[in-house]
This record gives sequence, C-alpha cells and structure tokens, in this order.
Amino acid sequence: MEASRTPRILVVDDDGAVQVSLALLLKQSGFDAACCDGPAQALAMLAREPFDLVLQDMNFSLQTSGAEGLALLAQVRERHPALPVLLMTAWGSIALAVAGIKAGAANFFTKPWDNAQLVELVRATLELAGAPGGGPTRKALDSQFDFAGIVGEHPKLLRVLATIGQVARTRAPVLILGESGTGKELVADAIHRNSPRAACPIVKINMGAITPTLFESEMFGHVRGAFTDARSDRKGHVASAEGGTLFLDEIGELNRGDQVKLLRVLQDGRYQPVGASRSEQADIRVVSATNRELAELVAGGEFREDLFYRLNLITIRLPPLRERRSDIPLLARHIAATVADSYGLGEVGLNSGALEWLSAQPWPGNIRQLKQTLERTLLLAGKSQLTQADFAAGQDDDTGTGGGTRLGVDGMTLEQVERRMIAQALDQHGGNITRVARSLGLSRSALYRRLERHGLAEPGGGEAE
Repeated sequence: MEASRTPRILVVDDDGAVQVSLALLLKQSGFDAACCDGPAQALAMLAREPFDLVLQDMNFSLQTSGAEGLALLAQVRERHPALPVLLMTAWGSIALAVAGIKAGAANFFTKPWDNAQLVELVRATLELAGAPGGGPTRKALDSQFDFAGIVGEHPKLLRVLATIGQVARTRAPVLILGESGTGKELVADAIHRNSPRAACPIVKINMGAITPTLFESEMFGHVRGAFTDARSDRKGHVASAEGGTLFLDEIGELNRGDQVKLLRVLQDGRYQPVGASRSEQADIRVVSATNRELAELVAGGEFREDLFYRLNLITIRLPPLRERRSDIPLLARHIAATVADSYGLGEVGLNSGALEWLSAQPWPGNIRQLKQTLERTLLLAGKSQLTQADFAAGQDDDTGTGGGTRLGVDGMTLEQVERRMIAQALDQHGGNITRVARSLGLSRSALYRRLERHGLAEPGGGEAE
C-alpha cells in the first residue's frame, strides 16, 4: 500500500443497510470505501481495481451456512494472496469465523459492531499488511530484530516473526493463539524485547494457576491489614510490570468473575490494591496467550465479549510443528546442543536417519514434546551420536508390553522420580495441562507449581520456533 494515497476498502455484504453504515464509518475515518452485494461482484471488482482491505460477510443466502463466504475467502486468497480480509459474522456463527481465520482471513468482527473498535482493527490490519508482501528472509528479520531462542525458517514462522516486528513498537494488546508447546511465551518475550519497553520488566502470570480468592491480591497487590494474613503492603503483578509488559498466559482459564476485574484495568488503565482507599494508574502493555479459541468461549458464554475485544486487537497464530516440518532438523540440533550443554554431556550429534525419523513424527505436543523426547533419549542412550534406533528404543520403552509406561527408579531421588513422571505425562498427553493434571491426580494449580519447581514450566521448553 502506497503511503501517499488513501487506503481503499471493499465492503462485501448483501444487506444494503450494512453497506451504507460501513461505507459512512470508513469514509468518516479517512478511508475510501466501495461496496458490492456478493461473491461474483466482489471478485470482478478486485480484478478490475486495486484495494488494500476487504470487509466480507460470511453469508449471502437464506441458508446462512457460511459455505459461500468460505468459498469467496478461498478465491480471494488464491487470486490476491497479499490482500487482507476481515470477516463479518454474528456471535451465533463464531465457529464459522474461526474456520475463516484458519483459512487465511486476517481477523473478524461481529454484527453489530463497535465503531471505534472496528476502525482501530481496520487501521491495525492495514498497518500489518504493509509488511513486505513477498515475505522477509530470516536473515533480514534477524538484522532488524532480536529473535534469540526462536529457531526456524519456515514461511509460516517468518510471517509470525514479521508480525512481531511490526507490532512490537506499539502498545497495542496482542493475543497469541496456538496449541500447547508451540512457544507462545517466547513470542511474548520477543514482543517485549523488541519494544520501547524492553528496559522495563516483563511480568508473566499463569492465569490458570491463580485461585479466584487470591486474584485481586495477586494482580493488584494489597495494603497492610487488608485481610487477616496481610501483615505488610504487597505489590501486585500490575504494579511490578509498570512501564513494561504484562504477559497473561492461559488467559482462557480465567473465570468470568475475575474477567470483570481485569477488564477494568484494560479499560481505564487504573487498579486498586485490596484494602487501599484510592486507585493507582497503570502504564503497562498487555500480551495474552491461550491454546483455546477465545472466540468460541465467548460464543459459549464462558468469556466476556468486551474483554475479548480488549485483548485481541492484534492476533498472532503460531503454527503447530506438523505444519512446519522443514524446521524440525534445525530445532532438533538446537535442542540437542542446549540439553547436552545443560547436562555437561559434551558435543552430541544426530545422524540423517534420526533427523528423518524426528521429522516424520506427528508431535501432538509440538516443540515441548520434541524437547522432552530429545532430552530423554540423550540421557538414556549415553552416546555422542544419536540414531533412529535410539529414538525408536525410547518409544518402545514408553509403549512397552507391560500395558503401561515403564519407569526405572533405581538410584533416583524422590525429586528425580517426580520430575520424570511429570515429563512422561506431558509427553504422553501432548502437553495438555488438564489431561496431565488428571492423569497424575493433581489440581492444575498443584501441577503448575511442580512444573515451575522442576524447570518444566516454560511453554515450548525454551526452544520455540
């Protein structure tokens, strides 16, 4: 998009009232808007005239199945791959919008929309679309930004890194979506590290590990005497992140009551410590992450719509490892070297057979599972060069003939046994915290404490994209 001309936006909707409303809003906000009724007319206009953004409805018939909307999105993506598309839908069709985003839409908004939020979303989407359309190389990205610890060169990862570079310098809230073990925390670190706030702290909170009774004290702090055990003033996470970044991991686990309390901070930029007589100003940038589809939680009544919109001005979706298999050899070598160094094992290598085997696995637990598999195999094999047979033997031990996972404990301390059991459960359940906690007979908060104590808590195992 040329900086000297007004951005052109195409509105595709068969409802004349929607066309008029959106066209008026866009023109009042400094954009050039054009409208059409359906897919055929939209494709013809896109072929004939240059546009910078499409606002597209998902339904163009009485059946309202969304098939026409998805088909139009696919055709726009095929013919104009660099053109961003924002989808319009109702909350009753939220699953359709999520499917559209997974098919390549930039984001979505709902009818009826909030004018200010929609204009902000349009501007943010246009700014992101200004990134190099052909896709920057990893070398070019590394020359501009610090992506230390993020390994890979797959085009899907490079698009994520380019987005990080675009949004890091702003204070816009970012929502990071991705399966367990894809490295969401490392992306949050990269956003903070490349932002003007880098000199101030990034404070990380696992929202699933905070009990509702302690939420306000943990987040906002308390003053002496606020409750029975409050023997002194305590600074909360929001105050600790002053001038920096607040990373809200597992945001999808936050209960509705606490969502209201968090929303107040994001809306007003103010918070009140428990027991205090006056509120405090918060200068923070919020980055959140979850492995759940927040939009679907909103549609189901589990997550507040207003909080959702406060969190997801910019959405970054991390690809699962199975969608970037070409990065697995790079990741495996990096992880193996890091693990060997941490255990003092000297140099280790992976032969071509081992790399081919690793690249062919499904990795439901993504990078975290890959790291655990490499760590376990390195320790059990005791060799400087790992082969496919070493990894296959490790799999046989896991699935052995005894009907369950074997756990050798000879010479191990209780702490080592616990760590190994948790690591194996994480591996077995693909990093799904809920299933791991259930299999070990622990609550989620108890599991999180053990993960942190044993150094297993970092999403992506510290070796993300």
